[in-house]
Amino acid sequence: MSVLDKLKQMLKGHESKVDKGVDKAGDAFDAKTKGKYSGHVDKAQDKLKGQFGTGSQDQPPPPPPPPAS
Repeated sequence: MSVLDKLKQMLKGHESKVDKGVDKAGDAFDAKTKGKYSGHVDKAQDKLKGQFGTGSQDQPPPPPPPPAS
């Protein structure tokens, strides 16, 4: 059994707490970097929620932000 499988098994039943933790960590990182990497952070949060939390990886990714002018 891989480490990822063990982690998924441990977190089973606590998906809402996982989502809160992922959001909190991402928000803290965004605050520390002053939002410079917010697009990357959002993507990572979605991926982690899909893998360990209540989110689904089958959802299409959000549309990219408009280009800066």
